[in-house]
Amino acid sequence: MDAIEGMLDAAMDGSFSETTFDESKLSALETKFAHYLSAAEISSRNAAWEKDRMKSLIADISHQTKTPIANLLLYSELLMEEVISMEELISMEEVMSTKENLLASMKANVDALYKQSEKLRFLIDSLVKLSRLENGIISLSPRRTPLQPLLQGIAEQYTAKAAEKGLSLHLHNTDIYAVFDSKWTAEALANIVDNAVKYTEHGTITISAVSYEMFVRIDISDTGAGIPESEQSRIFARFYRSGTSQEQEGVGIGLYLARQIISDEGGYIKVISVPGKGSTFSVFLPKEQQFFQNR
Repeated sequence: MDAIEGMLDAAMDGSFSETTFDESKLSALETKFAHYLSAAEISSRNAAWEKDRMKSLIADISHQTKTPIANLLLYSELLMEEVISMEELISMEEVMSTKENLLASMKANVDALYKQSEKLRFLIDSLVKLSRLENGIISLSPRRTPLQPLLQGIAEQYTAKAAEKGLSLHLHNTDIYAVFDSKWTAEALANIVDNAVKYTEHGTITISAVSYEMFVRIDISDTGAGIPESEQSRIFARFYRSGTSQEQEGVGIGLYLARQIISDEGGYIKVISVPGKGSTFSVFLPKEQQFFQNR
């Protein structure tokens, strides 16, 4: 028993190595422990190697794709500017019809190029963030922080986008504190608000917060199309997109990423929705640091 205890102590501090054993029953048990610990150490080394390999792969993907995507966006913007310049230069009435058709076609192609570039950039950025979170390369650092600056920043980020669609975005001010990582929680909430704007054609988007004994609830409500009950359990799956939302731009990863972030902070997300009447996404965050640590 002393020998086995010594093996376990050595395994825990990383100094374990096999030694010579005799043919007794106790020695056979020691041998099995030794083999088990050796296998566990090898498995641990392999896991560490896989983690390093994944980290390197993610870094390579991020590095290799940033430049071409940035160039696609840049050249799209330049083409847009050139089209506008051509419009300003055209003055001959006899060629206006032909050139207008040409310009319309160029505009459509450039616009498509730009939108697809943005979609690709968003997809890659989201996958890189998600992979880093899932593999522990990025760890969240939740702290007890006031909610108002976080919610105010989200509201300011999407007010203009909502106004472009004729929507109003309302934020109910709050003095509530919660335990969360400011940067990553902003990412999660932004994905939810972005969906609210995207799938709401008229009406209002509201952001509010309610305090409970152990949790804080952040509600993001809209007056959009709503989500059928049969799909509410699937919308947080990676790459899932409802058949009714195919006409909208998206890759089906925003809600999955949001749930991953909130879950890693010790919280969770719920949705209540009625088709045709809108949806409310409720984000629950721990109210005290101690509760998060216990999770």
